[in-house]
Amino acid sequence: MGRSGMMWMFPGSSITRSPSISLAIHPCKSNLSSSMPLIPGKKLKQQQQHVRVDIVKKLKNGCMKLVDGFVDWVFEFSDQTLHPNQTNLAPVEEIGAPVAVTDIQGTLPQQFPQGIFLRNGPNPLFGGLKSTRSMFGRSSFIWVEGEGMLHAMYFKKNMDGKWHLSYNNRYVQTESFRFEKHVKNRPSFLPAVEGDAVAIVAAFLLNWLRFGEVNKDMSNTNVIEHSGKFYSVAENSMPQQIDIMSLQSLGVWDVCRAWNRPFTSHPKKAPDTGELVIMGIAPTKPYMEIGIISEDGKRMVHKVDVKLSRSSLTHEIGVTRRLIKFEKEGYAKIGVMPRYGDADSIQWFEVKPNCTMHLFNCFEHQNEVVVWGCRATDSIIPGPEKGLNKFEWFSQRFKPVHVTDEQNTEDGSLLSCAYEWRLNLKTGEARERFLTGNQFSMDFPFINSAFTGLKNKYGYAQVLDSVASSNSGIFKFGGLAKLHFEEPQSGEVSLLKDSEEEPIKVEYHMLENNSFCTGASFVPREDSLQEDDGWIIAHVHNEITKTSQVYIVDAKRFSDEPVAKITLPHRVPYGFHGAFMPISFNK
Repeated sequence: MGRSGMMWMFPGSSITRSPSISLAIHPCKSNLSSSMPLIPGKKLKQQQQHVRVDIVKKLKNGCMKLVDGFVDWVFEFSDQTLHPNQTNLAPVEEIGAPVAVTDIQGTLPQQFPQGIFLRNGPNPLFGGLKSTRSMFGRSSFIWVEGEGMLHAMYFKKNMDGKWHLSYNNRYVQTESFRFEKHVKNRPSFLPAVEGDAVAIVAAFLLNWLRFGEVNKDMSNTNVIEHSGKFYSVAENSMPQQIDIMSLQSLGVWDVCRAWNRPFTSHPKKAPDTGELVIMGIAPTKPYMEIGIISEDGKRMVHKVDVKLSRSSLTHEIGVTRRLIKFEKEGYAKIGVMPRYGDADSIQWFEVKPNCTMHLFNCFEHQNEVVVWGCRATDSIIPGPEKGLNKFEWFSQRFKPVHVTDEQNTEDGSLLSCAYEWRLNLKTGEARERFLTGNQFSMDFPFINSAFTGLKNKYGYAQVLDSVASSNSGIFKFGGLAKLHFEEPQSGEVSLLKDSEEEPIKVEYHMLENNSFCTGASFVPREDSLQEDDGWIIAHVHNEITKTSQVYIVDAKRFSDEPVAKITLPHRVPYGFHGAFMPISFNK
């Protein structure tokens, strides 16, 4: 067994979701031989089997109609009212086809590559998020649960060098989306995350009885590419293959039936082989499985049960030539495992408890595995036990830590900062520290993807506006940050507690007041030789003018004005992760 491996990290919130059940058309070849002609006895037996199957099917359908009738009679759906500071969470309609974009402030660089900037995010069906009221109490969907919608910005350059830009959006058409939209044409899944305890339990059971899953397949978190194909992903559902030219959903990707559970929103390509490293979680054993998909995307070359003792919500995975895993529940450990290893090959390291949802990168250096991520002290998933309305819960935990001298211990607990863990594989020692001062909180980190799993100099992140986030009860990012991992910060900087080392250099690109960004991604310059030779691209929404734009920022002149601000013809609600997919339209 070589040193090749991968890494994953996750907070310790208990899973409250079941793996989704989806149908797909499989291109895999069958090994079954053609059947022989049926003799009369076999034919009679087959007919009897068909009768039994038909009876069972009718009984099942009858029972389901009774359950559906009970739900329709007992549960009343109603629209949720958005907080005044959450107006850009309101859903938008599909526009149906790409529309030309001509309002460009600045100049789009000629060296900027052709391609598609995709961003995923929630866009609830039927006009917005719903709540239910019943004899069991009340329950509500939360703002991260809307159906996935892809927003695509197309950058096409003619042979004469002239740019032609267009924009499109479209729902990710999962199985549950098609059922609610095209079969029922009304809300059907009951909210099962926020609300009264009895109502949550009832929603769990009734959703499972009717649909075989607790929550609907949202597919609203990220977009990825592997072997020239593109996928929409989220932790609670199977990946959905997407035609990124039309944004049409092409069905689930289960690697020719080798993978039967959702996988992380952040799979990683191995730096040396091009294989895709994934993981999937479930509320029952096996709680977590690791999978490695071949470079061509056609087969699962390795799959292993990590043999965790409990189930935890898992969002991120990191790849070096090894693997890492994190748990938090009054204790915290990080495990390092060879990429093709198993549960017995994990080396464990004790670290300070925390919640780390996103990583910049991780790599091996001498005897150490180095991990860079965005660390907070509390989980962003509050759980149903926190009550029906979690606005105050989020608002308090986004509150700037310097607002009051009489500070609650939960104030600012969701404010994440850049952090480093150094895991010594020889001594078993784990060293950790804050990388930045406490002037700004940051999350949704990203790097030049060519350096995934390798030692890198630069990282980028979205900068949290803690006041706006606290006032709205949701994440709002008012700027961008560029981290120089190998350079110390010059000048006077406020250090976070427990950090004795000098923080690293950070540059900031702050947006104007009441403007917030999502889906930021790095776009390398064509034929670039330097790690930071490229641009940052991001969606930006101004809440005063109600204008949605795409900003392009020169990564080498990070604090300067954007080289281009592209105004979109339609509003883009706040969402999650984005990615730039280089594509040549001229072929």
